[in-house]
Amino acid sequence: MTRRSCAIYATGIVCAHLLIVGIALVVAQVFQTMIHSRLKKEITLTEKSQVFEGWKNPPPPVYMEYYFFNVTNPEEFLAGGKAAVQQIGPYTYREYRPRENITFLENGTKVYALNPKTFVFVPEKSAGYNFMLSWTFPLICPKQIGTPSNSLLPSQLFMNRTVHEVLWGFKDPLLTKIHSMKPEVDEYFGLMWKKNGTHEGEFVFHTGEENYLDYGKIDTWNGLREMSWWSSNQSNMINGTDGAVFHPLINRNELLYIFAADLCRSIHLAYVKDVEVKGIQAFRFAPPSDVLMSPKDNPTNAGFCVPAGDCLGTGVLKVSVCREGAPIVVSFPHFYQADPKYINAVDGLNPNKEEHETYLDLQPTTGVPIRACKRAQLNVILKRVQGFPKTKYINETIFPIMFVNETATIDDESASQMRTLLLIVTLVSNFPLLIVGMGIILLLVLVVLFCRNRQKKVRPRGRRPGPELLNS
Repeated sequence: MTRRSCAIYATGIVCAHLLIVGIALVVAQVFQTMIHSRLKKEITLTEKSQVFEGWKNPPPPVYMEYYFFNVTNPEEFLAGGKAAVQQIGPYTYREYRPRENITFLENGTKVYALNPKTFVFVPEKSAGYNFMLSWTFPLICPKQIGTPSNSLLPSQLFMNRTVHEVLWGFKDPLLTKIHSMKPEVDEYFGLMWKKNGTHEGEFVFHTGEENYLDYGKIDTWNGLREMSWWSSNQSNMINGTDGAVFHPLINRNELLYIFAADLCRSIHLAYVKDVEVKGIQAFRFAPPSDVLMSPKDNPTNAGFCVPAGDCLGTGVLKVSVCREGAPIVVSFPHFYQADPKYINAVDGLNPNKEEHETYLDLQPTTGVPIRACKRAQLNVILKRVQGFPKTKYINETIFPIMFVNETATIDDESASQMRTLLLIVTLVSNFPLLIVGMGIILLLVLVVLFCRNRQKKVRPRGRRPGPELLNS
């Protein structure tokens, strides 16, 4: 056997081995399974895991933008006309939300934590600070007050207050009267009164040690596994995470659940589309329209009607049961995805998906939120109140007060680390394909060598071998 023949046979053997091994590894998904197993083990809420510090002290900056609806025609509205509002803002605050009092429970399978939130004003991202608002007082008849008497009703339905007062509190004459008779009722009112530096309750989370699908899921909130506010067991369930983390290996077909303490309920998010954030591929998830759909169109939402059967229309949720009886309704900003009757009841509302949709962009391999945008609107039910002349002519309206736009985007350093991690995951997962590729290259080399060897052996008919062939 000549040296050329030996090279051909050796190349063929190596090529065959590479193709067989590579194809076998691709079919068996050995490396992909190995990577997935490693991710499931590493992405847990344990002190030694790679994600624990980021969960404890989230590095991406979180901003809370407040937008208010300033009433431009209060007298016309009080006379029975349609209210006209003008959106003002944003008034932006940097939100700090470290986890505190972290305690591991049940052999590390669960973890207890508080999540206090502190807000610091960011003037360069804000439209001023002391804008004077004409807005409606939303606590006409809170549960603690009972049935109002003439002496316990405000003299005006609309009042002029600065943005700072509306957010962080002011001493109200009406509440001062009530406080003198019922000390448990605070004489100060503000949408964020006593909320700077406070938490939304005591949480116990699953660490994901037992099952990676439980990573970050809430086990209990304030010691409860379910709420008691709503009228069905399903509506009272505490499902999902708090929105900060999600399990790895997310697919496009699953629903993700979040418990929103400020909404007093759990909501689900569905896949919308693929997006890219800072060079990182992500899946966008958003609440589908059925989350706040009327029970007529989505019967599972009947449990959010309290008392049973007392339901509002599509796109709004009455949360009086968890707001001490106050006539508070939540929705998406500008009544996005809501029944047109709510939008048309007030002039100045222009709902659109780009500005008013809530969404989460998640890196599917790790489950890490790359970008988040939570948008919610606070509304009050305005209706005629017996003994309150100012409400004599008004039409019952779900009246928009303000909405928040809470945003966070992965910081540059974390994005760089994420891209590096995903590159390693991709290379390791696709290593069998590299082996198959090398086998294919060697196969092409083998074909070339074989053809050249055949050309050397075949001599043209009718010709005597030349000197160059005799000497070969």
